[in-house]
Amino acid sequence: MNAEVPVIAQWDDHETHNNWYPGQILTDTRYTERRIDVLAARARQAFGEYLPLSQPGGRDRVYRKVARGPLVDVFCLDMRTYRDQNPSPDASGDVAILGAEQVDWLVREVAASKAVWKVIASDMPLGLLVPDGTAIEAVANGLPGAPGGRENEIATVLSAFKARGVRNTVWLTADVHYCAAHHYDPSRAAYTDFDPFWELVAGPINAGTFGPNTLDPTFGPKVEFVKAAAYPNQPPSDGNQFFGHVSIDPRTLVLTASLRDLTGTILWTRDLEPQR
Repeated sequence: MNAEVPVIAQWDDHETHNNWYPGQILTDTRYTERRIDVLAARARQAFGEYLPLSQPGGRDRVYRKVARGPLVDVFCLDMRTYRDQNPSPDASGDVAILGAEQVDWLVREVAASKAVWKVIASDMPLGLLVPDGTAIEAVANGLPGAPGGRENEIATVLSAFKARGVRNTVWLTADVHYCAAHHYDPSRAAYTDFDPFWELVAGPINAGTFGPNTLDPTFGPKVEFVKAAAYPNQPPSDGNQFFGHVSIDPRTLVLTASLRDLTGTILWTRDLEPQR
C-alpha cells in the first residue's frame, strides 16, 4: 500500500491510552507504568519511528502543513498533545484542545495558503459530543448557546478564518467510528462569527462501529448524511465499515467529496464549488 498510496499520518488516543490527556495518572492496575506522560513519550517515539515526520517543527511535532500543489494544502492537527484535562460539560473559561501555539500556527498558515482548497485534518470532530465518562473528550460540550470549554478555541479559529478572508476550508475528522457529513452555517448557530463550512467524518476501516453521536448546536451543524452501527460495537465482520474520498478537478477546481463503505460503494457524495 505504501508503494502506491501516499500516507499522511496523525495520532490520537489509542497510541497511548483511551481518552488520555497530559498529566493523567492511570488507575488501571494492569499497567506497571501509570504516568500518561511517560506512556505518551514512548508512544510518540514509536509513532515517529514507524511513520517518520520531516518538517521544520522537528520529529516530535505532529501538527504540520502538507503542501500538495496549487489545488490543496492539508493541515494536520494534533488534538492530543496540548490539551488540558478532559473537562466537565459546563466547564467555565477556556479549556485547551489545540493549545495557543497550535491555534496561532493554524490561523497563520491557513490564511497564508495560496492553494484553492484548505483541508484541515482534525483527529476529533467539532460538533459531535464525545463523552469520557461524565467529562468531555472532544470539542463539543453538548450544551446549546455560546461556546464553552474547548469550543472557545474552535470559535477563535473559525472567527479568525472569517476575519482574514479564508475561503474553501473542509474539515476531515474521525474518532467516532461511523461516517457522516455535516454542514455548519452561522444562520443556524448560537455562535455566528464564522463562514459556512463542511465537516466530513469517516471511519473505521477495521474496528467496531458505533454511533451516531449527539450533534451540538453551538456552531450550527446540520446532518446531511449519516451511516452508523446497527448496534454498539458492531464487528468489522458485519461489513459496516467506512472511509472517505476526496478529489479535485484541476480544470473546474470543484472538490468532490464522498463517503463509502468497505467495498467502495458510494453512500453519499457532494460537489463543492470553490469560492473565488
